[in-house]
Amino acid sequence: MSDTSATAALPSRRGVPGLDRGAGPGGIIAFLLVLVAGLVYAVVSLVADMNAVHEDPLAVGAFAMLGLALLIALGFEFVNGFHDTANAVATVIYTRSLTPLVAVIWSGAFNFLGVMLSSGAVAYAIVTLLPVELILQVGSGAGYAMIFALLLAAIIWNLGTWALGLPNSSSHALIGSVLGVGLANQLMGGRDATSGVDWGQAINILKALAFSPVCGFVLAALLLLILKLVVRRKDLYEAPKGDGPPPLWIRCVLISTCTLVSFFHGGNDGQKGMGLIMLILIGAAPTAYALNRTMTEAATPGFLQQSQRAEAVFAAHAAGAPKPDGAEARSTVNAALKTKDLNRPQVYAALDALASDIAAKVKDYGAIRTVPAAQTPNLRSDMYILAESLRVLPSTGAALTGPEQDVLKSYAALLNEGTRYIPDWVKVCVALALGLGTMVGWKRIVVTVGERIGKTHLTYAQGASAEIVAAGTIGLAEGYGLPVSTTHILSSGVAGTMAANGSGLQASTVRNLALAWILTLPAAITLAGGLFFILRHVFR
Repeated sequence: MSDTSATAALPSRRGVPGLDRGAGPGGIIAFLLVLVAGLVYAVVSLVADMNAVHEDPLAVGAFAMLGLALLIALGFEFVNGFHDTANAVATVIYTRSLTPLVAVIWSGAFNFLGVMLSSGAVAYAIVTLLPVELILQVGSGAGYAMIFALLLAAIIWNLGTWALGLPNSSSHALIGSVLGVGLANQLMGGRDATSGVDWGQAINILKALAFSPVCGFVLAALLLLILKLVVRRKDLYEAPKGDGPPPLWIRCVLISTCTLVSFFHGGNDGQKGMGLIMLILIGAAPTAYALNRTMTEAATPGFLQQSQRAEAVFAAHAAGAPKPDGAEARSTVNAALKTKDLNRPQVYAALDALASDIAAKVKDYGAIRTVPAAQTPNLRSDMYILAESLRVLPSTGAALTGPEQDVLKSYAALLNEGTRYIPDWVKVCVALALGLGTMVGWKRIVVTVGERIGKTHLTYAQGASAEIVAAGTIGLAEGYGLPVSTTHILSSGVAGTMAANGSGLQASTVRNLALAWILTLPAAITLAGGLFFILRHVFR
């Protein structure tokens, strides 16, 4: 499914075989069949989930809005596939380890597996950046305006940079869009902490995004230099000769590194769309998706026990403040979250009351999965607000002992488990979108990485070094639940190996890459903020 619109402005292919070859009619038909099958599977699974909890069928307008939101979210992952994953196949294509068509299909398959086996931690790291008030009203017009604005802004920027052949970061674009929505919402709706961006969380994510390209450049350069000292094989450091594949052992290494980058890219980048899709589903069909219906009755005793421990911690810090009723507790905690003034006895008493109320409801209903439809949105809101309070509490000056911190951390994890989950069908659809996207439009980015970064042809050792570092960095980031940019890590890794090898860098390409890296956040923030302002007036 190659990009057939490559322009004459692109440089010569330096003898790379098959780069301009399309998939043919059979490949196109197979692609379309898989695409249609994925969409049908999504609709059938959505209806089945709603029927399982006896939720009333959605009105035609609501179902259309849900379908449009899901298509846009999957469209983001599709664009992400051909924009970001092209980096993974550039090295195996330009070292002739795999033909272009085989490379993109291979990469697409392992992107699919990466998504399916992902933990979900990165998915909700993105969600925590969004304004709390918009998350709590995600099914409203403001919620749809948020989803449409941030996804459309990210897609527009990704497509624009792809058209120019620039390896831009989809992660940067999406996070910039989230920040733009948060800033616009705060300017339009209020000045408190829950109406805008959580800058503490945002700074942590931005640090990971800023550090990872530097890490890619330096570590890939060092790895290449180490290889030169340890592995004394002249052919490993030479450009491919002729149209034949490299020696078998080198080919196996390069295919393995391509596989790892594709797998970890799926595991990290695929999750970003998942979290947003879950927000869409929660807003449109809260009975089916607001709570984790996969949690069984067997999990209830552990939840209740941990809740009692957390209540004891709250009571110890309440300093005798009276325990309010549920409504008053909810109001107190909400107000404290807005100002991030949680470290007060009255707030601890309210947290105690809120935890007691949640535990009582779970105990009465027997399990989170059996909570009645009418109570689902309220219980989810209480659990979400309490989990957010526990996340913010350490930064408000709370004097908690080590054991108390452990108790609250475990309790917060159980609250999140009750509200954060990703159905298998969502994983499958995102995996298909990312995998199919890998097979479309990949050529522009591949040419840039393979030909335009360095002044000489990519060698076997350079390709392996860049991809080993990229795979390790992305995999480590997923373990910590941090979104990082495959594009920036890998392209900076290739640049690092070129610098270490003395091959030289093409100044114009490096300048354009740096410019795209610098402009992505402000551009995405501006686009998303503007779209949110417009859509808030459309979805009233």
